[in-house]
Amino acid sequence: MSDPLLAPARADSDAGPYVIAVTLVARGVRDTAPHQHARGQLLGAHRGLLSVGTGQGRWLVPATDAVWLPPHAPHSLRSHGEAFSGWSVYVARADCAALPAQPCALRVSALLREAIARAASWPASQPLDPARDRLARVLLDEIVDCHAHSRAGERIGLPMPSDPRALRVAQALIDDPADPRGLAEWAAYAHLSQRSLSRHFSAQTGYSLLQWRQRARLMRALERLAAGEPVTTVALEMGYDSVSAFTAMFRRHLGAAPTQYLKPSRG
Repeated sequence: MSDPLLAPARADSDAGPYVIAVTLVARGVRDTAPHQHARGQLLGAHRGLLSVGTGQGRWLVPATDAVWLPPHAPHSLRSHGEAFSGWSVYVARADCAALPAQPCALRVSALLREAIARAASWPASQPLDPARDRLARVLLDEIVDCHAHSRAGERIGLPMPSDPRALRVAQALIDDPADPRGLAEWAAYAHLSQRSLSRHFSAQTGYSLLQWRQRARLMRALERLAAGEPVTTVALEMGYDSVSAFTAMFRRHLGAAPTQYLKPSRG
């Protein structure tokens, strides 16, 4: 297995291979404070659930997905569950020009996953020979292609509103996604009219307040399920009247029942 983390000096330097892949297997929760580095980073999981916070919002990363962070993008990381197996690909700044300019989530293709697995076996300090260079170029092309074919609404993201009053509501819902207050009560809490609060959420996040709250509930539910909590407990404490209602919502958004969705991917 490769080194669990790339040394900060390597992540902040273009020296060495322009693509460096590393893997990590860990027990317990890993919590990384906000930081940034000069290389771009693509990160994902083989097993477990990872949440990634950026200035634009927050993503949950199941084993099917990854998050791309361009150079110097501030971000924080947290794993969920008793065990985590994941990977990161660090890309030199000069080779990030064709990659997404903003943090984003994308669906990982089989080709990209296999290219990352191969690259993770390469020595991080040695230049790439011609064969490895060709595969590294395929890896970068595949990031671009996966991003182009990933629909933003299908990724488990939670964009944050920029208006400080709407942001206050969003933060309260992150702290307690099961909070049952309706639009009128949240508008009063934010010292806004209902129409203004709705407009801020729609314009700044792409979701109505109620849709945004449902995504917040879904993300918190995934975190708790990954930590091993029973589906029944999570469903009821997230504000759903029954397990069947929770499961129906889960299938509608993610295409699978909770226990199926969190199964490890091959790798």
